[in-house]
Amino acid sequence: MSTRDVPAQIGDLPPIGRPANSALLAIGVTTLQQAATMGRKELLALHGVGPKAVRILQAEADSRGITLQS
Repeated sequence: MSTRDVPAQIGDLPPIGRPANSALLAIGVTTLQQAATMGRKELLALHGVGPKAVRILQAEADSRGITLQS
């Protein structure tokens, strides 16, 4: 799937970039709560999700009182 076809933002996720969105969509993750249950290591293992995307997700989770699994 080309990242051109992926929305810039999905669900309630913060804007993390199309490659990261594509990776999350491919596994059915569309909410911050779903992403938080995966944890940092599992997120980083996805092709397209890098440290910057995880930092953005972490900051958004922190601001909403959601714990990102380690």
